[in-house]
Amino acid sequence: TLRQNEFPEEIPVDEFLGDKNNLSESSTSRRDFLKYVGFSTAAASLAACEGPVRRSIPYVVKPEQIVPGVANYYATTIADGFDFASILVKTREGRPIKIENNKEANVLGGTNARIQASVLSLYDSTRLQGPLANGEPVDWEVLDAAVNAGMASLKDSSQQIVFLTQTYASPSTNRLMADYKAAYPNFKHITYDAIAEDAALNAFESKYGERALANYQFDKADLIVSFAADFLADWQGGGYDTGYAAGRVPKNGRMSRHVQLEGNMSLTGANADMRIPLRPSAQKKALAALYGMLNNSNVDTGLAEEVLEKLRAIATEIKAAGNKAVVVTGIDDDNAQALVLAINEMLGSEAFDPLSPRYTRQGNLKELNQLVSDMNGGQVGALIMDGVNPLYTLPNSAAFAEGLSKVGLSLAFSTNWNETTEAAQYTAAANHYLESWGDGQFQKGNFSLMQPTIKELFDTQQFQTAALRWLGSEATYYDYIRETWSNDILNESSWEQALHDGVYSAEAMVASEEPQQTADAGESATEENVADITSITSALQQLASTEEAETELTLYSKVGMGSGNQAGNPWLQEFPDPISRITWDNYLTVSMSDAGKWGLVNENVANGGLDGSYVNITVGDTSLSNVPVIIQPGQAPGSVGLSLGYGRSVGMKADMQVGVNAYNLYKDFNSIQSVSVEKASGMHEFASIQLHNTLMGRGDIIKETTLDTYNSKDAEEWNSVAVVSLDHQEVPATSVDLWDSFDRSIGHHFNMSIDLNACTGCGACVIACHAENNIPVVGKKEVRMSRDMHWLRIDRYYSSEDSFEADVVKKDELSGAFESKTGFEEMEIAAANPQVAFQPVMCQHCNHAPCETVCPVAATSHSRQGQNHMAYNRCVGTRYCANNCPYKVRRFNWFLYNNNDEFDFHMNNDLGKMVLNPDVTVRSRGVIEKCSLCIQMTQKTILDAKREGRTIKDGEFQTACSAACSSGAIVFGDINDKESEVAELKNSNRMYHLLESVGTRPNVFYHVKVRNTNEA
Repeated sequence: TLRQNEFPEEIPVDEFLGDKNNLSESSTSRRDFLKYVGFSTAAASLAACEGPVRRSIPYVVKPEQIVPGVANYYATTIADGFDFASILVKTREGRPIKIENNKEANVLGGTNARIQASVLSLYDSTRLQGPLANGEPVDWEVLDAAVNAGMASLKDSSQQIVFLTQTYASPSTNRLMADYKAAYPNFKHITYDAIAEDAALNAFESKYGERALANYQFDKADLIVSFAADFLADWQGGGYDTGYAAGRVPKNGRMSRHVQLEGNMSLTGANADMRIPLRPSAQKKALAALYGMLNNSNVDTGLAEEVLEKLRAIATEIKAAGNKAVVVTGIDDDNAQALVLAINEMLGSEAFDPLSPRYTRQGNLKELNQLVSDMNGGQVGALIMDGVNPLYTLPNSAAFAEGLSKVGLSLAFSTNWNETTEAAQYTAAANHYLESWGDGQFQKGNFSLMQPTIKELFDTQQFQTAALRWLGSEATYYDYIRETWSNDILNESSWEQALHDGVYSAEAMVASEEPQQTADAGESATEENVADITSITSALQQLASTEEAETELTLYSKVGMGSGNQAGNPWLQEFPDPISRITWDNYLTVSMSDAGKWGLVNENVANGGLDGSYVNITVGDTSLSNVPVIIQPGQAPGSVGLSLGYGRSVGMKADMQVGVNAYNLYKDFNSIQSVSVEKASGMHEFASIQLHNTLMGRGDIIKETTLDTYNSKDAEEWNSVAVVSLDHQEVPATSVDLWDSFDRSIGHHFNMSIDLNACTGCGACVIACHAENNIPVVGKKEVRMSRDMHWLRIDRYYSSEDSFEADVVKKDELSGAFESKTGFEEMEIAAANPQVAFQPVMCQHCNHAPCETVCPVAATSHSRQGQNHMAYNRCVGTRYCANNCPYKVRRFNWFLYNNNDEFDFHMNNDLGKMVLNPDVTVRSRGVIEKCSLCIQMTQKTILDAKREGRTIKDGEFQTACSAACSSGAIVFGDINDKESEVAELKNSNRMYHLLESVGTRPNVFYHVKVRNTNEA
């Protein structure tokens, strides 16, 4: 009886706790009260408190595939016009709650931060809940009637019917557009990418006869030379990090070498072995000069001798690498793109693949500009838009708005109210992609399927469903897709299998279709060559004679925000930019030298926040006022950078209305603009999660070496173990214990490996951790006060000298108090063109954890499996553990972040809470939280194997971050399984622990970063 009764005695606390007058007049402290009545009394009192009633509605007929408490996974596809990937969606009780990589996909099967965060956009409380006419709710029948009447009146008209849409890369949508063209002779389908890749598309189409993007396989390259191509971020749709990382991890003494020439410090440039800062005009000249050096011809560019010397060295390396070299460019210039195609063809580059082009960007700016002209000329009778927001993203949005007012029928499909829906006559509330059917061909011969993972939450429809209905078809879009695949794609393969896998590969399609050259069939090979040589000569001349502006602006997309179509997503707003570490803002990046010239500053203020100057910037006749400034190490002098995707206001919550709209400066859809910069008054308050930028020579945090040293010297020289004093003798720190160790050889013992060579700093793991572990969003004000709640951070460090190796040398040579003081002060300032290193840091799950010894209530403890546990119900918020943690990975809940109007994000409304993972507690105010190594995931794996009566296979154990890591930098597993990958990695001579000298014995370990500074 006693065992089943937690409180066997009736405890008469009513007289005290029930009388509010006695309670308010009492001077008894909480500590004395607990001491007096004891823990049982307090627990009984708390247990007597009634919580809010939550009524749930049971299934009338329970779906067979849904088992309460068990997750289901569905393969689907994201294709939102900017991000494209084949993914898996984890659902619980019918709710999508997490995005995972699809390992079955040969192409674009990984995720980035935005794709990981896209599940939260499904539960956006500001979503449109039904169709609108002039901003007022209507039925779909009314909207359909208006569209049918409008298009019927235009069928034999001289006015055009235009569909303006995002890039779909969808075979079924292409077929649907062809059906419209057959039905309406005056029909046009125009594709528009907010951030254009028009130059690359034009160059490929001119050379190979198909409007697509050249594909690159970086795992086949020994040498990668990039001219401003941020291919580890969003260049041409992204997804290149997997192949890149495969070549960056040293194997058999070899690894690829990466050279980057760019103006802004990009994510790709930060990972390069050699980075050359050049303003955009100089990049074009450098590309022309390099072509001349490779082709043994003289191209007069007027570049400085210092730059030419570096280019000669690069040309020598390319010649030595031969077909193992590849050159790429992100320059918005048809000539530059054509030149790069010619270079890779000249080299016979194995990494360059014109046979399998990409379709992730299909926008046509010539057609778009013609549309704006036709609209203003009264030649467009109906305009139907989907997946685009031209009144926000178009640089000539005023001309578009004026033209839109002259269109007889205007309709915009959108998930949210925005700048374009505000101006359109009709608004069609659109499905989220997780509620939709669809398909894709992101690369020739590689197909994917999109299937709904949840029924429509609101009265919404996807564009293709409505478009079929307007054609008079009774078929569903699912039927239409299946018919398309049966006739044109599957080739007698199973539809059910393709839908299950989410992907289908038709390699025969690629092999049978050779790329077309642009020459007519009647032309001889000699004529083709002459035309090609003439074209290249013209391109060289135009690039070599590029005019320089006094200051050049480069517009770019941030890793977290992209084109801005998820600007209302709080996970992405609070996502720290990998380079600047700033959240909730965009800003003008300025070099140190230009900042000094213009009198611009960044400074840390008394509360620890970062402030920056304001500037006014002008491109042509367009100005942006009060743009905040970040002084960016590595920024090329004479150039500045500004990210797109911010400055949204229409339909956005107040907290989300941040930044400035850089699309206004995107003249002629060129990311490079001549700009004037003028200092403005006032200082901007940034929310930064990292204020210390350099390592100051502390080589035990990020250990580095060169490929030469790695190959030629013993590991003790480049991966030395810290020593401590024991009995007046220096011994390795790893050989000394503060406590007796437990025997952990029985059962599971979890370890995590992080390879600094493979980690690109992309941050997909950060958002995956947010989604899996119900991490709250705290907002800009709290982040500025260092109260961010990220369980996983990616520290970014700059060298203060030209390299981290030089930092260590400088630190070791400092002597004396005065020299040390001045020397270390200098080392706090990053170099003008620093080396960069990224390091993911989460709870290290120390076997000798300093947090556990100081907790007065034993809220934090260690498991036999190697995980450092947090019992939230025991935690009383002393924060002793956080103070005693050398890695600073514990987060304190200063407030209740859910059901709190002060934090009006997804946890403050019932719809937003649908994304929460039911396997993880939502923490309350006053407790410490931190990485758990996703214990809910490891325990489920163990229980599944136990129920099925089998041993666990290597790779089954995963955490949110390891599963999200497309580059393979994070590997998780059981080191007691001696055949596991993580056990093998722990025996690598590159393995080390963070702050080994402290003696914490972490279960997370890192691999020494090796830089390929070897030149041919």
